[in-house]
Amino acid sequence: MSISVEKSDDGKKVVIKIDGRFDFSSHHEFRDAYRGATEAATIFILDMTSTEYMDSSALGMILLLKEHSGTLGGDIKIVNANAEVKNILQIANFDKLFSID
Repeated sequence: MSISVEKSDDGKKVVIKIDGRFDFSSHHEFRDAYRGATEAATIFILDMTSTEYMDSSALGMILLLKEHSGTLGGDIKIVNANAEVKNILQIANFDKLFSID
């Protein structure tokens, strides 16, 4: 598992790419990926192109990101999830909370 972060020059767009398993072992690395973002109206994009698996702790981590994003007046988009990961997100009703592409 690895998490990489790309920020736009103005700091208003943060792409967090999650490779491999997204579970509790990712907690600190995931939190560090978004904590540095402090610009108002920041858009966080969770790129799950290479996410093979996620569990309930990953859902909780996404909710913590939502809380952080809310303090900035920002938004979260989840992109490129495979069918299994997308199914988990839909079962948890995350499609009601986030844009999932």
